[in-house]
This record gives sequence, structure tokens and C-alpha cells, in this order.
Amino acid sequence: MKAAYIEKFGGPEVLQYGDRPDPAAAPDEVVVDVFAASVNAADWKFRGGEYVRHAQVKFPQIPGRDFSGVVASAGAGAGDFKVGDAVFGVLAAGREGTYCEKIAIAAAIVAKKPDRLSHVNAAALALAGLTAVDTLENTLKLARGETILIQGGAGGVAGFAIQLAKHLGARIISTTSAANVGYVRGLGADEVIDYNAQDFTRVVKDCDAVFDTVGGEVAQKSFVVLKPGGRAAFIASGAQAPQPSRSDVAALRPPVPRTRKAMERVAELYLIGAVRPPEIKLYRLSQATEAHRLSEGRHFRGKLVFQVR
Repeated sequence: MKAAYIEKFGGPEVLQYGDRPDPAAAPDEVVVDVFAASVNAADWKFRGGEYVRHAQVKFPQIPGRDFSGVVASAGAGAGDFKVGDAVFGVLAAGREGTYCEKIAIAAAIVAKKPDRLSHVNAAALALAGLTAVDTLENTLKLARGETILIQGGAGGVAGFAIQLAKHLGARIISTTSAANVGYVRGLGADEVIDYNAQDFTRVVKDCDAVFDTVGGEVAQKSFVVLKPGGRAAFIASGAQAPQPSRSDVAALRPPVPRTRKAMERVAELYLIGAVRPPEIKLYRLSQATEAHRLSEGRHFRGKLVFQVR
């Protein structure tokens, strides 16, 4: 099979394109012919060697965490999946490997793809949707009538989160660049702040919740806008949430578990019209270096997706 892979950690230039061995389905697994796979910030962090588990990595390694495709074969105990089923999902936590034409994955964490959802859109919604759902519904437990600040609203995860928060009945404030204000407002944000023109800590206050997808200084400053008893969730600050700057708020790191039920929730939200796919820029696997350069620069909106087939 063809794949984009690395033989050492480094910048985007270490990504290569070529042949890798085809996987086989172990018991309880399916092999999926990948039609699309998305680019996530975790992918270039992995490529750059940022994770502690990298001490155990054996090269070559294929990046990537989410995908959409068609079941090509099934191992014993693979449940109700059969060859030809369209599926989408996210690899198990700690595993990379979707920038390729075939993957083997535990059947228990794969969901059937709705017919109305294209492979490209399913890949774009997979990890972004899984992360947003776990953060808003399970970690922050966002309730109707609450106010939430969602940092970095033009991104894939934040864009899904804005739509989900609107569906849950929350009031949404979001930050983005001037070029993306209209896009973020169109997703459902009630108030949009151009972070280059305004300091959000001066214009936002008394939030029930914050969802930070940016990290760094933005994450630390996010505690300022919470009301007493408020809670903030972080996905761009490493494995642990940053230490709160005050004692009357909670800092949370969503676990983002991989389960079939969770993927089915993402599909359900799409089917009922609560969320729509983000703006998407397409690449081929042979263009992985270019895609990573854009992703790492963070100056884009929506999702970057590899159209594999």
C-alpha cells in the first residue's frame, strides 16, 4: 500500500511517500480501505517528537489518527461488520497510522458511516467531533442557558464545538482572526472576538465554561473570564490541564475515549442537522509535507483532509 510516513522525528520535510506493508486483520479487528484521512494538530506534534511515548517509537511510522473508508476484511469476532461496509473512526489512544491506503483497527471503536456523509466529510468530522462531544457533553457537562467561551473558533474541533454548543442551548462567545469572523459567526457563535484587535480578557467575563483549543498564553488567560465555580477544558496544553490561576474554578483535560458509541454520537449529530462539516482543503498523501506546513502554521480554517481514493 502507499503511505505517507517518517523515518525520524523532525519538521515537515521528514515526511516521505512510498510503499509500506499491507496490514492484516487480527481477531476482533477489521482492515479498512482508507478513502480519506484528516490532518490534526496531534499529527505534526507526533512528527516533531513532542510526546513522551516517543521514546518507544520504532521507525518507520505512519502519522494520522482518523479516517473514513470501506471494510476490506474482518477478523474473527469483528462483530456485525462485513466486507463492503462504509465506516469511519479514530485509532485507539496512543496509536498513529491513518495516512495510508489500508489500516487494521479494533472493530469495537469503528462506526458505520451514514450514507449521506461523504468519506471526506466523515474524516473531517471524526476526531474533531469525538473531541468536541467528549469535551462539551461529558467533561464540561454544558447545560442549556450557560455561556461558553470557545477559543480558536475557526479550527476543526472548535468549529464542531460551536455548533454542538448551539444545539445544547448555550450562549457562545468565540475568538478568531478578522478574516474568519464571518465564518465563525456562521457556525453559530453569538459573539465573535478578533483576537488581534481585542484582548478577550477585557471584553469577556462571567462565563460558565471555557473550551480552549489554542494553548500557551491563551490557555492561562482563559481562567480570567470564568465566574466563580466555572470550569475550563483544554486540549492544546499537553496531557494535563494547566494549573488554574485561581482556586474557585476547575481545569479539566477531556479524556476523549475511543468507542463505537461515541462515533455514533458524532454521526447522529450530523444526521439530525445539529452540525455540518467544516470548510475543507483537500490534499493527496503525496502532499503530506505541504499539508503539515499549513497545519502547523495554524492560519487556516476548518480541516485539511487527504483524499486517498
